[in-house]
Amino acid sequence: MQGDVDSNRNAAMSQNEKIALVTGAGSGIGRGCALALLAAGWHVVFSGRRLDALHSAIGSAGAAAERAVAIGCDVSREESVAELFRQIRDRFGRLDLLFNNAGTSSRSALPDELAASAWRQAVDTNLNGAFFCLAGAFKLMREQTPRGGRIINNGSISAHVPRPKSIAYAATKHAVTGLTRAAALDGRAFDIAVGQIDIGNVESDMTARMTSGVPQADGSLKAEARMQLSAVTETFMAMVNLPLSANVLFMTVMATQMPFVGRG
Repeated sequence: MQGDVDSNRNAAMSQNEKIALVTGAGSGIGRGCALALLAAGWHVVFSGRRLDALHSAIGSAGAAAERAVAIGCDVSREESVAELFRQIRDRFGRLDLLFNNAGTSSRSALPDELAASAWRQAVDTNLNGAFFCLAGAFKLMREQTPRGGRIINNGSISAHVPRPKSIAYAATKHAVTGLTRAAALDGRAFDIAVGQIDIGNVESDMTARMTSGVPQADGSLKAEARMQLSAVTETFMAMVNLPLSANVLFMTVMATQMPFVGRG
């Protein structure tokens, strides 16, 4: 009997509600985009390694928090991602949007100074984690009724042009671009639209040092302009709100005055 109740609930959910998953939703860009989805009426799975941060993010959503759920996940571990998608399937029966946002930076180092463990950590989170989540979403979106959905990968300005001493981060973000292109091609047959948002210099505690100076390609230290998080969330929601018959393959949103165009 309970199985019938769950099946009926999932059928109703699939027809009337939109379900989104945001990884790395406990802080920064992930938190901002997850809250923007809630404000737009989505049901949102907030996922990340720290449940306390996820619950704090959800708690800031006011009445919309009733449409949010926190599920802990370490995207670098395949079994953890599998459990995340099992819970999404059991709870909602479908997934309409994945924001593949979870990622990690690596310490500033020349190639011969970077420890193998630091390299593997960047690859495990930024590339393997992005793939595990994309594959999990692909499987759900292929099999659900109605079929299809949207996947947005969080690339980076560094997916195009690296900063000095950032070989692990730059390499993994370049790889995410390949992941996006390949998945966008493979998704066509299943009504799965895959795109990428590349973001430069958002105001946050992590980027506060940019106002005093960060290393440039010519070896100098220069302050860099930053933009408000709202610029990112508005761009993200513009991608989200497209019909599945349209796709933004790559979108760059950046602080207007930052040294990206012509960097180096």
